[in-house]
Amino acid sequence: MPDLVHHRDIQGGVARAGVFGASDGLVTNVSLILGVAGANPGVGIVRLAGLAGLVAGAFSMAAGEYVSMKAQSELFERELALERRELELHPEGERKELAHIYESRGVDPALAHQMAHAMMKDTDMALEVHAREELGIDPQNLGSPWKAAFSSFVAFSVGALLPLIPWFFMHGTNAVMTSVIIGALASFSIGAALSTFTGKSLIFSALRQVGISA
Repeated sequence: MPDLVHHRDIQGGVARAGVFGASDGLVTNVSLILGVAGANPGVGIVRLAGLAGLVAGAFSMAAGEYVSMKAQSELFERELALERRELELHPEGERKELAHIYESRGVDPALAHQMAHAMMKDTDMALEVHAREELGIDPQNLGSPWKAAFSSFVAFSVGALLPLIPWFFMHGTNAVMTSVIIGALASFSIGAALSTFTGKSLIFSALRQVGISA
């Protein structure tokens, strides 16, 4: 028996927010820390700048992700409401439209009309099928703005903290080089993680992420 393919949640936004949050936090704070360190201030100034960048960036990313996901969720809800209204006012037209969708995917016309007729018997089922087939929306998973915002906040914070860690134990050139090395290794790991979502080669995704971060 062939192994089942497990599909990941790409509409909810939590995984996406986490991956991109970590990437943004890492790149942003590496740049900030190295920029401040280039002025050769005291190590305390570099720490303060790094922490300030972490806090400001994390809240900014979380707020932006919340607004983005909230707007997306409201858009989906509006489209579903319009589709439900169309099903109530023009059921025959919606049935033909669904049959046409099945036909366009290679289903025999007679079978396509039978399938559409069966789906239209239950309003909730009809709405779900139309949402998936016509609008490309999963009505059971419109995404949570709060979860996406929290994921983005935590991921950005972790990404931003990594290049700052050396500055609590060393200073000068050693701290700079360690921050760069940590940044490169973390970027490689983020790229590798992205490959599990995109299906691309792990090495390709990892090296591409390192190149972009550099």
